[in-house]
This record gives sequence, structure tokens and C-alpha cells, in this order.
Amino acid sequence: MQPCPLPSQEAMQLRPHLEEREGRDRERGRGRRRKSEVRRVAAALESREDWGFGSREMKTCLVGVFVEEKSFTYLYQEGDTVTLMEPETFEQLEVSKELFGKAAAYLKDEMKVNLQYFDGRPMSATVPQRVTCTVVEAQPNTKGLTAQPQYKRVVLDNGLTVLAPPFIEAGEKIVISTADDSYMTRAI
Repeated sequence: MQPCPLPSQEAMQLRPHLEEREGRDRERGRGRRRKSEVRRVAAALESREDWGFGSREMKTCLVGVFVEEKSFTYLYQEGDTVTLMEPETFEQLEVSKELFGKAAAYLKDEMKVNLQYFDGRPMSATVPQRVTCTVVEAQPNTKGLTAQPQYKRVVLDNGLTVLAPPFIEAGEKIVISTADDSYMTRAI
């Protein structure tokens, strides 16, 4: 196996998107294919690539991108702009809500969030893995003899709808996993 060539400056500005999907090769009905998105960090451009496993043309080179991570406190949101505060210097920073992706729905006052920086610019943001939310609306509990656990839909204070066990009622606080929007436990 030959070593990978040194990446160009343009290739160094690419980073993989977090979502990857695997599926079957539709042409032959066998083998595996992987699709992944690549974003140009500096210009925020996207491109999609599709590689067939077992392909002779496929050559994989992994290049790491060094990012700096900083912790901030969420203050408020105005339109598509989120205002954060650096906890040590109390400097305020305005960033795009887009950096948080779908996790922006979980932003609450005084929440600790992390920003990932590349070349001095914020590239992405994360919220804690577990967030406590209040149930504002819950379907009534349905009783029945079933072997499978029954879940019902509940609406949270941030507007999201998640599945929760039947004993959860409106007004209760529950812990939600921000990775997959799933119920974890009752809040203590």
C-alpha cells in the first residue's frame, strides 16, 4: 500500500459532516456503499461523495482538522442570532443559530454550551447531552394488556414532541437526550 500524498491547502479546509449513511449497492444488489457529506470549513461549502466498497478506484486518506473548543453560557436568542457569554471574561458573542443545528431547540437561559473554532472562527456548537424539559401536554394514559411497552407522545416546553412512558403527565420535568430526542428518565 502506498502512502497517501500530502493534502493540498484546499483539502485541509474540508471536514466530514457528522451524518453518515450506509446502504446496499442498488446497481448490483450486493456489497456496501457509504455516503458522507464533506463541508469546506473556511467557505462553508458542501459536497456529497459516494464511495463503493470494494472499488479499485477507492483510496482513503484521513486528514485531521484541529479545532479549538471553548465553553460559553447561553444568554438569549434574537431571530437567527444566538448571544453567548464567555464565563471568565464576560465578553458577549453573537453567533448564527445555524451552528447548533436541530439542538437549537434545547437552548435555555444560563445553559453551558460549547463552540468549536477553526482558524479563529466558530464552526459548530453543541449543547449538553442531557437536558431537563417540562412536559406541557401529554396524551391520556391508555390501559391495556400488551407484552410490549407502550409509549405516548408528549409536547415539551421547547415545542418538541417526544415519546415517553405512559406514567408521564403534563407539568412533570423529564430528562431528554439531545443526541436523538429520546426520553431518558424523570428529573429529580
